[in-house]
Amino acid sequence: MVASSRGFTTQLELKLSTLFISYGLAPSKKKRMCFPRDPLTILSRISCCCSEPVVPVRRGSGSGKSNEKVEDWRFDSKKSPHRVRVQASSAMPFASAQSRFPSKQEKFYSRCTPRNSGPQSRDTPPKRDTGIANEKDWGISLLNESVNESGTNEDGSTWYQESGEDLGENGHRCRWTRMGGKSHDGSSEWKETWWEKSDWSGYKELGVEKSGRNAEGDSWWETWQEVLHQDEWSNLARIERSAQKEAKSGSENAGWHEKWWEKYDAKGWTEKGAHKYGRLNEQSWWEKWGEHYDGSGSVLKWTDKWAETELGTKWGDKWEEKFFAGIGSRQGETWHVSPSGERWSRKWGEEHFGNGKVHKYGKSTTGESWDIVVDEETYYESEPHYGWADVVGDSSQLLSIQPRERPPGVYPPLDFGSSPRPGDDQSDKPPTSAS
Repeated sequence: MVASSRGFTTQLELKLSTLFISYGLAPSKKKRMCFPRDPLTILSRISCCCSEPVVPVRRGSGSGKSNEKVEDWRFDSKKSPHRVRVQASSAMPFASAQSRFPSKQEKFYSRCTPRNSGPQSRDTPPKRDTGIANEKDWGISLLNESVNESGTNEDGSTWYQESGEDLGENGHRCRWTRMGGKSHDGSSEWKETWWEKSDWSGYKELGVEKSGRNAEGDSWWETWQEVLHQDEWSNLARIERSAQKEAKSGSENAGWHEKWWEKYDAKGWTEKGAHKYGRLNEQSWWEKWGEHYDGSGSVLKWTDKWAETELGTKWGDKWEEKFFAGIGSRQGETWHVSPSGERWSRKWGEEHFGNGKVHKYGKSTTGESWDIVVDEETYYESEPHYGWADVVGDSSQLLSIQPRERPPGVYPPLDFGSSPRPGDDQSDKPPTSAS
């Protein structure tokens, strides 16, 4: 991979981690069922000479931490006369967040924005699998007056900074600040925008958008939003947070994109999810997951991961669990398709009756099957580990946004059809992967 020798190593983090796969066997009693959400393994070496179904064998090593555990997908030669080996590559980062040497961007920014001559750029490529940052991590500081400044540094690089306020109907107000800079030849550039919005309905929004590119053609983009509003269906206060991040290589067919969201209301209803995509030359992978808590003890969780290569190899893993008052179910599938189209899969399921009895069942395309009832404790999370009280405590800047003063006798319009009822949004429901 040539990216590391051309400066991309210190700019775009596209670390290829390993795929954690469950093979239908439930965890032992009194142990929490764990479904890691690490990115899918991308296979660097694939050799396949079989024409009959084969069965993957899971082997693991490492310390057990989610970001350290390494697993290989291999195939048991005892179950197939044809040798097939699919080995997971080691972690291959595009970027090192702890690089000992300054990146080309860091060198450029220090030249582009010397002290006291313009806005100091904080723009750096986003990092993968870091979720949604808290508002304090952004350090948003809007100016109280309109500004329109620009300048040129000694080396020919330029910078600008603008700020202003936009007003609209229903008390709408948007305060914003934009800043950016370019190298003397325009090959490197960064932009960043901050804003806060409010209106007379009680709506408040805090946001950031940032982007950049370097001389090698590498580019990145990131946006973050935090919103407070009143839900039209329940009349409850609601806070929603979201983030999108992406990065692309300028020297090879590589890049990634992530979309994250979290929604909370004052009665404990919570929804969280993410959609992720990545590509490294001929290898691509996807991941989707979601969590739904109704605030009364009912919970739905699901994950769907899959990957493929241009050679035609495909593989994936998905699972779902639903629980309420100790009663519920879990089910999932692990699958693999060879370049010749031969498919292997294992499906499994569990029924939890709430009385210490669990029905476990499953089957695979190689003929194995099980159907048993066991004595086992049921464990699941009926409440999110980060909920309404947490997000309110971390949203002090959002909550402190001051709307325009409303004239006497003027009231915001009511619109009960502008947003879907909680749970009606289909975008974050468990998908059916192309398996």
